[in-house]
Amino acid sequence: MKASRKAIESFLSTKKIAIAGVSRNPKKFGYTVFKELTQKGFDVYPINPNTDSLGGAPCFQSITALPSDVKNLLIVTPKDQTTGLIREAISNGISGIWIQQMSETPEAIKFAEENNINLINKECILMWAEPVKSIHKFHRTVKRLFGRLQK
Repeated sequence: MKASRKAIESFLSTKKIAIAGVSRNPKKFGYTVFKELTQKGFDVYPINPNTDSLGGAPCFQSITALPSDVKNLLIVTPKDQTTGLIREAISNGISGIWIQQMSETPEAIKFAEENNINLINKECILMWAEPVKSIHKFHRTVKRLFGRLQK
């Protein structure tokens, strides 16, 4: 299932996002997305069981440790962790899940869809979280020109 513009806008509108798979390594995508979303004004809740803080922000050991008002989760973990994270997220009241490219599996997508989650996949969050800059802005423009995003 393709992500719709409505699903993306709904996910990003809360400005409160937990990120599973935030790396301590600044060269990894998990750290990059954490840093960039924070700079864009999002209230980011990094999840990494191997550290207590990242870039001065408290880091959560698991989804269950998140504040109860966090309802959106971005997954940037290895594929073998995705379905388990979705199960944990659903049981903890998460209603929006964005599975970053390279983290998705057919099983994870099917499970999220079966549980009526606002699911975004096959999209890069950095293409949609405003303000969009650099190469992500170019990619989003190309995608819009060729009509690959449903309304």
